[in-house]
Amino acid sequence: ENTNGLLREYLPKGADLSQFTQQELDQIAWSLNNRPRKSLGFKKPSEAFWECCFNLDIRIPSTVALGP
Repeated sequence: ENTNGLLREYLPKGADLSQFTQQELDQIAWSLNNRPRKSLGFKKPSEAFWECCFNLDIRIPSTVALGP
């Protein structure tokens, strides 16, 4: 819900996206992904994404059989 509100700062509800260039849309996406969020511990969404992708703490549940 918060992200929708942030997006509305750039694109009014009902805006025709075909009126924007790809470069303009990319700039909006970059701005949103590089804005710290309270819900992410004041990390940027881009930082949270990369941490999730590259700092995986993979644990095998005890209910998973590991072999025959």
